[in-house]
Amino acid sequence: MEVKIGVQHAPREITLESGQPAEEIERAVADALGGKAQLLNLVDEHGRKVLVPADRLAYVEIGEPTARKVGFGTI
Repeated sequence: MEVKIGVQHAPREITLESGQPAEEIERAVADALGGKAQLLNLVDEHGRKVLVPADRLAYVEIGEPTARKVGFGTI
């Protein structure tokens, strides 16, 4: 699952590939925004943790990863 996180006062967004299901990611975002958690805590596909302070979240996009095109095509 591809996740893009916008952080307030940061020039770039955080992008990660996560093995977590979309429902679990949504629950973690809702908990952070609802005040149940002070940090948004996600794990990428390599097992690394990404922690973002809940009060700094600008937006979170959750979607399927896009397949990269390789090679040459005809026009």
